[in-house]
Amino acid sequence: MTELQHQIEQAFDNKPAEYGEQHFSLFERFKTALNAGEIRAAEPDSSTPTGWRVNPWVKKGILLGFRLGNIVDMSIDASRQPFFDKSTYPVKQFSADSGVRIVPGGSSIRDGCYVARSVTCMPPMYINVGAYVGEGSMVDSHALVGSCAQIGSRCHLSAAAQIGGVLEPVGAMPVIIEDDVLVGGNCGVYEGTVVKRRAVLGSGTILNRSTPVYDLVKGLVHKATDDMPLIIPEGAVVVAGSRAITSGIGKEWGISLYTPVIVKYRDEKTEAKIQLEDLLR
Repeated sequence: MTELQHQIEQAFDNKPAEYGEQHFSLFERFKTALNAGEIRAAEPDSSTPTGWRVNPWVKKGILLGFRLGNIVDMSIDASRQPFFDKSTYPVKQFSADSGVRIVPGGSSIRDGCYVARSVTCMPPMYINVGAYVGEGSMVDSHALVGSCAQIGSRCHLSAAAQIGGVLEPVGAMPVIIEDDVLVGGNCGVYEGTVVKRRAVLGSGTILNRSTPVYDLVKGLVHKATDDMPLIIPEGAVVVAGSRAITSGIGKEWGISLYTPVIVKYRDEKTEAKIQLEDLLR
């Protein structure tokens, strides 16, 4: 992919007065590789502190697609439900041979993302450009997989879970959900948070760079820094909690602030509770 990377960066960094046919051809080759999962906005890298490496050139290629595209009518029935979007990003094409379950009911998957075989999509859900969804995962009703978010294999994004997208700046880490993670209903994971494999996020848990996570098991506080995203440890079970304000008017008023809390690490009891997920696939 070295030559493709070079050409994408050249086209993005040196904007011509007018894009020609060679640029559209380049973008189609790029998008084909993106759809096939051959290139990713971020990929595993054991040599980094997070275990992941961002590929800024892939994000540049996605942004190049927005530059190249014109707004066109994508409506199936313009009189009843009109749709208008960039010509370079139509709805992703699937067939029965793709091995992806897309249950009827108003879901949408944008072209330029990877959705592996045996993924289940429950309506209505949305997967945005640049996203990666691994084998056997389920994207449940009203769930969002944002642009460039990376979802591992055998994950369950429960109803109304929101996995934030990070397309710009190009060097920023997107949200990472590793293999075998369960994201409960109405959870939100944002701002480049990394959720390590086999973690469980209880319903209503919100994770972002601004909110520390209190680990009651290990006696630690997990925080994002200028150089590192928030990282949820492998196998952690995280629930929505609160911590009291201990000074000033907040203390006088008895106010508490929301905070995620690690209450345990995954065990046999946890496994028994989530085992039924396999029956849905």
